[in-house]
Amino acid sequence: MTSKRPNHLIHEKSPYLQQHAYNPVNWYAWGDEAFEKAKAENKPIFLSIGYSTCHWCHVLAHESFEDEEVASYLNDHYVAIKVDREERPDIDSVYMKVCQMMTGQGGWPLSIFMTPDKVPFYAGTYFPRVSKYGMPGFMDVLTQLLEKYNEEPDHIAKVTKSVTDALKETVTTKSESRLSEEMTHKAFYELKKRFDSQYGGFGSAPKFPTPQNVLYLLKYYHFTGETAALKMAEDTLQAMAKGGIYDHVGYGFARYSTDEKWLVPHFEKMLYDNALLLMAYTECYQITKKPLYQTISKQIITFVKREMQRAEGGFYSAIDADSEGTEGKYYVWGYDEILNILGKKRGELYASVYNITPNGNFEGKNIPNLLTTNMETIAQTHHMSLSELKQEMDAAREQLLLSREKRVYPHVDDKILTSWNAMMIAALAKAGKVFDEPDYIDTAENNMTFIQQNLIQDKRVLARYRDGEVKYNGYLDDYAFLLWAYAELYEATFSLNYLKQAHALANDMLALFRDSEQGGFFFNGYDSEQLLSREKMVYDGALPSGNGVAAVMLAKLGYLTGETAYLDALEELYYTFYKDISDVPAAGIHFIQSLLLTENTTKEVVVLGPSDSFTTELQQAFLPDVTLLASNNADELAETAPFASEYKRLGEALTIYVCENFACHQPTEDKEKAWEFIRQKR
Repeated sequence: MTSKRPNHLIHEKSPYLQQHAYNPVNWYAWGDEAFEKAKAENKPIFLSIGYSTCHWCHVLAHESFEDEEVASYLNDHYVAIKVDREERPDIDSVYMKVCQMMTGQGGWPLSIFMTPDKVPFYAGTYFPRVSKYGMPGFMDVLTQLLEKYNEEPDHIAKVTKSVTDALKETVTTKSESRLSEEMTHKAFYELKKRFDSQYGGFGSAPKFPTPQNVLYLLKYYHFTGETAALKMAEDTLQAMAKGGIYDHVGYGFARYSTDEKWLVPHFEKMLYDNALLLMAYTECYQITKKPLYQTISKQIITFVKREMQRAEGGFYSAIDADSEGTEGKYYVWGYDEILNILGKKRGELYASVYNITPNGNFEGKNIPNLLTTNMETIAQTHHMSLSELKQEMDAAREQLLLSREKRVYPHVDDKILTSWNAMMIAALAKAGKVFDEPDYIDTAENNMTFIQQNLIQDKRVLARYRDGEVKYNGYLDDYAFLLWAYAELYEATFSLNYLKQAHALANDMLALFRDSEQGGFFFNGYDSEQLLSREKMVYDGALPSGNGVAAVMLAKLGYLTGETAYLDALEELYYTFYKDISDVPAAGIHFIQSLLLTENTTKEVVVLGPSDSFTTELQQAFLPDVTLLASNNADELAETAPFASEYKRLGEALTIYVCENFACHQPTEDKEKAWEFIRQKR
């Protein structure tokens, strides 16, 4: 049960903290008040980290945090602190690392027991109320750890010292060796080894979309011509689009699949997954021109604009897996329910296409999927053309969506995170450019305006907006992903304002996060709260690492603007992360994208004159090795790309300069000749 009296979380804006504001546990938000109380009363701290759309967080809350006995014990003997990992990824990353060091695994909810000095002495994830699943019960953990804390202070001191020592050892330091092109091939072979040739994707169940792997493979294929890389990317994208991880009624991807076939999703939908997958499907379309990838890209955008976009600007963070206390209830269907909604004839046809059966494929219900569907065979069986069958399925989908919208909608985490929004802005700008859809670019620009007006204050990027409140100094991810958004917006619009903003932001990122001694970027800025350790991450999680995105953007901006300081900063990263990346190249796959750019020939193309079909073709082609500046006159580029400011137009026609490392071929008005230079590989 929950208390009628609120606890200290009642004034917090985080949807996750709000969910716990009426627990009988006397929760505190992370802050001085909680730590001072713990010190004054010499009580251990129970730190619980999660997020509002996390299924097992809900389970732990219901079993333990709403339980009067548990709450009473926690309130008497501990100081309990709640943290939203999406608002405070800096806190989460430190304590998740500790959990992984102590237990060999991590996840959410993250449960940390620590001293008033914030140093952990025990860590875990979900604990059931009573012992089961081979896990100790939460009350047993609370009582045993309290006894240790009070009666064995020497043991606690020994554990906390070993934690702080271990954290010091994890700090990344500069190597004498430099990462080279060889690492791009090693990463590819690692992905190849982990690739599931039967079902697509990487690794086994639970299987995550890992769009950064796909984005890397597409670029690796471009630079090397290695067809296996393209095949792995395509097999993965096609399998996910057929599976239940994709919402065939309302569109959009769920967070991961609980099985290796992509059939049964963990039903929550995250903004970042859909942003990165939109990027991956769009880029795959650029390479292959296969309609499926364009279709899925457009459907993701339809879903995001319908269900994750705030009317006043900004994109919501996530949609819960649960509704009415049951996981997936909003998304699954009974066989008879389908027939009742669609009528017998259309219903049976829909059931044969989307594998709907009386027994179901998920707890007696059905998750629509196309995993074993052959559309041509079904069309022939029903004496229909393929296009007639598709029209019929589109009509059925619209009926089902209308019916589904009458159900109880899952909880939406409606906070607006700068980093995740930036990824969606970048993906929308790219899709608008590639598919020639000005509306997508408008959506990207409008949401960037929202970020600029609300989440950048006194030239400092902030991390979160909700309900009128802007909070937390932005992290490395906020800066790096925002750079990505500015770069994509520039390429989609050729508005020099975006390039100027990127310039300023990159300089701020270098000033705020760069480790001036050992290289690399810290996750926290120099002006932010200093925690138990300062994280410098290069391995990708569900998101590409901030250092990975920063590396790619430093390369891109360096080539776009001719600012060699960006390329120098990137060069330093190749020494800083030498050991981390050499140990497991594919774990930092986004970072290795930057090596593809710096270790292969890249070209700077400058187009002077009014935009025409040539610039559009360049925008729509997949050319990760090409940066494109376009302007009516070169003098407009003086501030943002000084190297191009002296270039002259040859006449009234379009003048094209193709350069390598800022050394240019003779300018030409011949578009075919320009394409020859652009496509030339060394």
